Amino acid sequence: MKLVSYVADGAVRPGALRDDGRIVDLGGLAPSVLALIAGDALDRVRALVSDPATRLAPSAAPIVAPIPEPRRNIFCVGKNYREHALEFGGSGFDGGAKGGDEIPEAPIIFTKATTSVVGPFAPVLGWLDPDGQVDYEGELAVVIGRGGRAIAAHDAMSHVFGYTIVNDITARGAQKRHKQWLLGKGLDTFCPMGPTLVTADEIGDPAGLRVITHVNGELRQDAPVSDLIFDIPALIAAISQGISLLPGDVIATGTPAGVGIGFSPPRFLAANDIVSVRIDPIGTLENPIH
Repeated sequence: MKLVSYVADGAVRPGALRDDGRIVDLGGLAPSVLALIAGDALDRVRALVSDPATRLAPSAAPIVAPIPEPRRNIFCVGKNYREHALEFGGSGFDGGAKGGDEIPEAPIIFTKATTSVVGPFAPVLGWLDPDGQVDYEGELAVVIGRGGRAIAAHDAMSHVFGYTIVNDITARGAQKRHKQWLLGKGLDTFCPMGPTLVTADEIGDPAGLRVITHVNGELRQDAPVSDLIFDIPALIAAISQGISLLPGDVIATGTPAGVGIGFSPPRFLAANDIVSVRIDPIGTLENPIH
């Protein structure tokens, strides 16, 4: 099942995307997708979607991020694809790295502010970066359904509600200058998310998914999720060791090689560029740079 958040009559409402492209309104079940996750309402959602008399959203209703207002910061993972770790280490922008430690021995966890989240087609405000070094990072994101602390890796997948796409937009100069990543990655609009939230039962094994990123139609990233250094169970176990994960928490799992700083010279994003990240069956997350 594909869940979305859409706008109607000036309000954001939860919905389910049908195969014919129409959105089933779920506002009668909960006020938001986040509330649906916390309320364990999937069986009721399925019943509504299969009811031919159910209420539909307006056909032109715009889609926003599936969780437009997360309850707390987005958990993110740095250098979690081997080839990307190597390109980042060799770029000169990894302010915290020392020679020879490009491949991490444990997951590198940072966060992006809740105010960084925007939806499909929403502009990324690249002008907020005074250095003009805005970069893209297409990523698979995991959404937690059942919360918990000290979750064992062997039980971690039972805590996954579903999956979406995140573009971990980054101001590389700030990332390097501050030698930590929040200020370079948490800027307003620097976390495009969506277009859908696909439930775990529809995905099956996420290792079979593929992350594909284009900039202005040019292929930049293309890698299977199976290439993750630390897989999803390992990430959930590491984060939850001492931090309780909550229903609706979002974990961006890391980006493959092919980001702008991997080129010589770097190929940063500029105004009017279009970045699209595709992971089937989640869809394509596309955003312009302003």
